[in-house]
Amino acid sequence: MANSIITVETTINAPIEKVWQYWNAPEHITKWCAASDDWHAPAATNDLRTGGKFTTRMEAKDGSFGFDFGGVYNLVKPNEYIEYTMGDGRKVKINFSADGSATKVVESFDAETQNPVDMQKAGWQAILDNFKNYTEQN
Repeated sequence: MANSIITVETTINAPIEKVWQYWNAPEHITKWCAASDDWHAPAATNDLRTGGKFTTRMEAKDGSFGFDFGGVYNLVKPNEYIEYTMGDGRKVKINFSADGSATKVVESFDAETQNPVDMQKAGWQAILDNFKNYTEQN
């Protein structure tokens, strides 16, 4: 399972510049970065450049569990592409492409070995769906 690459994607009804800004600005990240309504992201930092670091604090709203999700950017091409390495060494690649007045976001990441691939895919897709909803409504 460690060699599996999982891909999630969505198309957002917003121009690529807005999608890029909402994906990367900490004040927006804290509004959408959760897989379910009982979780939230109370804090985020983002040094969006090759070699820069980011951290998003993810917590259960009831305070029962939380963790820092973060990594280091390997490559950043504004409005096009982000590649980073998570704290545990796994890689993530995100492509942003304009599709008329909409933007397609395709995110691929190395699976971890503790949870089933289907569970990982569902969690990352749920976060991406939250991002889509937040971006389209704001």
